Amino acid sequence: MRKGRRSVYRGRSRPAPAATDQPEAAAGDAALVVGEGDDGLSERIGAELYAFNVEATGRDDLRSLSIASWEDDDLLAALSGWTWCGCGYIELIWVRPDQRRQGMGALLLEAAEQEIRRRGCDKIALSTYSFQAPAFYFRAGYVESGRRSDFPHGHDQILLTKQLS
Repeated sequence: MRKGRRSVYRGRSRPAPAATDQPEAAAGDAALVVGEGDDGLSERIGAELYAFNVEATGRDDLRSLSIASWEDDDLLAALSGWTWCGCGYIELIWVRPDQRRQGMGALLLEAAEQEIRRRGCDKIALSTYSFQAPAFYFRAGYVESGRRSDFPHGHDQILLTKQLS
């Protein structure tokens, strides 16, 4: 077992029901391990899912995206995301508190949209929370495409998209 993890369940998994024309599948002896987080595991899962997605879509064009504003060694604001399969996604956007309401977020968002367009994408998505800045994204032309109510408790997660022209 890897350091920093503990096994919480060990035993024989229940075999999957046998289909009439498929062989019976069973996981065999398996240990479920619970921990606080594992960057290596997250990377592995991401690679495995990406391989599946490439096979399913025929598109192998995933590219990371990062934009940052620095003053000497101080990070003022940053954005990270990715492009794949003709779409862009913004995972994180952050502006240092003393830099907020001065246009820095708008600059990051516009730079991301321009780069995503340059990469041949025609749409972009992101999610935010009701306590963050949804009005900021609405003003930039994003529309709500979904909502997870009471997630986290007392707030909503808002899914936003924008068609790039």
